[in-house]
Amino acid sequence: MHILVFGHSGQVATELRALALADVRITTLDRTAANLMDATACADAIAAHAPDAVINAAAYTAVDNAEDDEETAHQINAVAPAAMARACAARDIPFVTISTDYVFSGDGSDPWAPTDPTGPKGAYGRTKLAGELAVAEAGGRDAILRTSWGVSAHGKNFVKTMLRLGAERETLTIVDDQIGGPTGAAEIAHACVTIAQSLARDPSLSGIYHFSGGPDTSWAGFAREIFTQTGLLCTVTDIPSSEFEQRATRPLNSRMDCTATTTAFGIARPDWRDSLKSILHQLHQNQT
Repeated sequence: MHILVFGHSGQVATELRALALADVRITTLDRTAANLMDATACADAIAAHAPDAVINAAAYTAVDNAEDDEETAHQINAVAPAAMARACAARDIPFVTISTDYVFSGDGSDPWAPTDPTGPKGAYGRTKLAGELAVAEAGGRDAILRTSWGVSAHGKNFVKTMLRLGAERETLTIVDDQIGGPTGAAEIAHACVTIAQSLARDPSLSGIYHFSGGPDTSWAGFAREIFTQTGLLCTVTDIPSSEFEQRATRPLNSRMDCTATTTAFGIARPDWRDSLKSILHQLHQNQT
């Protein structure tokens, strides 16, 4: 199977490039090869490469900046994926796009199911939800994979920030009232490929799915595990989100019900502590 990936240097796209699967060939597209601000260019790229499936691993993910530049975020997170989905539907090939827990309100404490009502509280969530709706309207072999708290050994993310700050300071204040599942980008990449392969065989599997690491934890709990696994002697002090001012509202409840994903594709919810161990090992290898 030849899979065309929108994205090249992001966390998931980097992990997709690193996959070594005997029956899968992956081509990634950076911004010069596919301008996400030009929906026609995205559709043209699919026509030019004639892949067996498409994964959209590109997105506008600057949550705070989106509050001031929602138009750009909407173009990248909604208009571009819509064009990709229509191009794939016209060719009857699978299309997998990555979405987010930010499409929900973040209220309550129950895990969000794919069928739960959405209600984003910020620009980022609104643009991702618009993308979901547009992809579904395309009517093809489409899967929307909502995930949360993505981390890897690449790019900017919570793990790398904690390693840097934990080495510089003796104590850190981290929010403890935002609860969710850290998710390794490598695991997301594998899930996307599995879903694409499954959709190629069975288009009835099209729909919305959730995928996040378990068990659920807080950012403070996540930080403590990072320091435990690395041996960094940095103490974490819990604080509420109200004491950590940010431009965009973060969901307090990012718990995700991943049952449907396991049932449809046999993809188990990964233990984020194991993902973290792999990420730390890769970072160590990169340093040496």
